[in-house]
Amino acid sequence: MATTKAPEDAYTAAPFVPEHADLAALREAAAGCRGCPLHRDATQTVFGAGDTGARVMLVGEQPGDQEDRRGRPFVGPAGKLLDRALAEAGIDPGETYVTNAVKHFKFTRSGPGKRRIHKAPSLREAVACGPWLAAELRLVEPELIVVLGATAGKALLGSSFRVTEVRGTVLEEEIHGRRERLVPTVHPSSVLRADDLGAYRGLLSDLKVAARALV
Repeated sequence: MATTKAPEDAYTAAPFVPEHADLAALREAAAGCRGCPLHRDATQTVFGAGDTGARVMLVGEQPGDQEDRRGRPFVGPAGKLLDRALAEAGIDPGETYVTNAVKHFKFTRSGPGKRRIHKAPSLREAVACGPWLAAELRLVEPELIVVLGATAGKALLGSSFRVTEVRGTVLEEEIHGRRERLVPTVHPSSVLRADDLGAYRGLLSDLKVAARALV
């Protein structure tokens, strides 16, 4: 008998998110999430990591190839660049909580070795994964969210978000039932692709705004 595919806008992680769970229990539950099709090809769920009492939560797009293999966010080249920029801006990377809007790696395969190439998640996929991010926000209760890139911004602030219009500013918005302060900036992977000192300086300038907002 043929099965009926659920419409994409019906995808949601909500049934997989346990109530009244701590971060360890959330991480364990997220490993079994089947709220959207991205789990089918990814190696594993990559949940958030870091200081649960962090004043700063950094939200990126999705795990990359290395993160997918190792099961931790921001452990690849973009993560190393981000740690460097945070430290230069006056934010201790070890005292932050890092996560992604989407918890599974979305990719295509290309080239002779069929290398896995990052593919941006759709807004619907990011929205489907939103209950995990909402649960992380409730438990960490950060003083400030640093939004890394357009996908994370749209997941948190809606489809009209444009990182180029608001980067390096302090916003106050209602996010998943909480009043949050946010500083948007570009994703560090875009700085790596640019291979330009000016791109790095722009990221650093935005993170300095975040550091000043914590004083």
